[in-house]
Amino acid sequence: MRLPSSLALAALAFSSACLAASWSFDDATLTVSSKGSGADGGVKEKLSPNSPSSKAITLPAVDTLKIVLTATEGSTGKRPHQAFLTLHEPTTGLEESFPFSLKENGKGKVEVTQKDLPYQLLTSASPLRASLILASFGSSTPYASHAFDLTLQLDTTAPPTAPTTPERYTPKPVINHIFKFQETSGPRVISFFFTLAVLAMLPVLFGAWALLGANVDHLGKAFGSAPIAHGLFLGSVLAMEGVFFMYYTSWNLFQMLPVAGVVGTVAYISGSRALTEVQERRLAGER
Repeated sequence: MRLPSSLALAALAFSSACLAASWSFDDATLTVSSKGSGADGGVKEKLSPNSPSSKAITLPAVDTLKIVLTATEGSTGKRPHQAFLTLHEPTTGLEESFPFSLKENGKGKVEVTQKDLPYQLLTSASPLRASLILASFGSSTPYASHAFDLTLQLDTTAPPTAPTTPERYTPKPVINHIFKFQETSGPRVISFFFTLAVLAMLPVLFGAWALLGANVDHLGKAFGSAPIAHGLFLGSVLAMEGVFFMYYTSWNLFQMLPVAGVVGTVAYISGSRALTEVQERRLAGER
């Protein structure tokens, strides 16, 4: 007698569901002890995957809660993709999870101290609900069950401090910027100081010319021999001073450089012609 194909497929699916493995744990031990208390110090409890511990666990401020277990898939010890100890605050619904460190054979442990707990769980008025969660990829049923209740025994001499309020990104008041106008010249005090310094050096300059034998009488002869060269050279010197003055008062660098380039070229060409005329008079013995 042959069964209908739909009935056969339903029977196969039912048998596969019955054979599907489930995640659980074996050899679970919970200990609460302080550093240096030894293997026999503190509290030790066995945890069962089928029912939570009937005894409430107390975690003092300086002690460490440690859970050691072997995760199993079906009856075989195996490392799950996820393994957490979750502490749940029943009043507010807040919770915090702590991952197990696991080996490939499923053996793992997790350690928790009060320093690891957030402020909201430390100040809970009721015991925390501790759950174990084991799950992984595949068709195996994950394990998530209440394991025990945890009561925190705080240090009365050092109560937990409330965290600072985080910054919320909300609209800020409008900021009206008032930009300062860029100064076109230097401070007046500095300008006045250097102006006086230049004026004070003019008598020194004229005195040095007199000591070196400068002959003002040759001015007419020089302009008579090369009026264009001497005129352009002296004019370019004065024009360059004007360029510097305009740059100091109002011009920027891009306005000053083209004009300075033209004036400098004129000064170079006319100055060479003027020096040629002066050299001719020196060779003639007139200087």
